[in-house]
Amino acid sequence: MLFSTAKKSRALQTILRVLGYALLAWLSWLMLEITLNYWPVRDDAGFLQIKQDYLGIRHWEAAFWVHVFTSMLALVAGFTQFAPGILRRMPGLHRWMGRCYALNVCCITGPASLIMAFYANGGITSRLAFVILATGWILTTAMGWRLALRRQWAWHREWMMRSYALTLSALTLRVWKYTLVLLFEPRPMDVYRLVAWLGFVPNVLLVEWLIRRRRRGLSCETQG
Repeated sequence: MLFSTAKKSRALQTILRVLGYALLAWLSWLMLEITLNYWPVRDDAGFLQIKQDYLGIRHWEAAFWVHVFTSMLALVAGFTQFAPGILRRMPGLHRWMGRCYALNVCCITGPASLIMAFYANGGITSRLAFVILATGWILTTAMGWRLALRRQWAWHREWMMRSYALTLSALTLRVWKYTLVLLFEPRPMDVYRLVAWLGFVPNVLLVEWLIRRRRRGLSCETQG
């Protein structure tokens, strides 16, 4: 009976993992479609339609285009970091994609996001949210990278989970935006102020719960 219950639990976990990867792949595909709207480069595409007043600010423009065309790399590279099959069968790919992810977040798209955060729509509320998000993204990734160099794999995994939770804010922000507009039809700027926080705070809370749940599971295995 216990064996049967454990087997069912593992099967459920596998199903949920597959569904999670499928959802992530679909949302990433939608994100790619949004990115491709900016190619060929022009100053009236997508989000730029409401940022015309910022087009003369050169460092903002540079940060915007860097972020648009490099943020997808973080999504894709991060996507490979938590797949058990890749970890077991292709550790070399895991390491190289991890390096690409860390370099991209810490040195390219993360700093670009931080620059953009100071010019976010919605006033100080939104700007504070995006500054916290960008800063947290860079710091959690840098910490995960540092721990990998020290070969502290358990801590490395936890910090990279935190980092990728913030990476996924690019997707969850848009999910929250469409959901709020569909259900409540609020004013556009009110939506923006809300999703600035909803895009990453629930992600952080969820990943902290998962980390603590995993720690408890490992502790039970050790005691058993």
